[in-house]
Amino acid sequence: MSRHVVARVAEIPPGGRKLVTVRGRPIAIFNIGGEFFGLFNRCPHQGGSLCDGRLTGLLLSDQPGSYRYERQGEILRCPWHGWEFDIRTGQSYCDPERVRTRAFPVAVTPGQTVVEGPYVAETVPVTRDEDYVVVEM
Repeated sequence: MSRHVVARVAEIPPGGRKLVTVRGRPIAIFNIGGEFFGLFNRCPHQGGSLCDGRLTGLLLSDQPGSYRYERQGEILRCPWHGWEFDIRTGQSYCDPERVRTRAFPVAVTPGQTVVEGPYVAETVPVTRDEDYVVVEM
């Protein structure tokens, strides 16, 4: 699996999102309380842009008249028809057994690590001798 730098952490504040394209695929990146998640940007229902969807939570109930609101900001609602997806996994809440949107692993990497990368280019000494650039080998 290849890695792609898509944004600086400061570009996507908590509660924010950014649409990026990696290898021709639109991916919505979300920052939920400092954790980053990536989802394929097309709703599997009819192709709505998930990056434009509303972040909400789950309303749960153990008995009639008693309810609680949980996972605030972790459920993504498609803007076209309201299908809901778990931002962490891509799992659908409309048809959890059959429908999901693809989730992509997202990591925050220190800038120096990205700049240095895993490869080192061979260098050779270069000097200037009057009006000529000279490579020493």
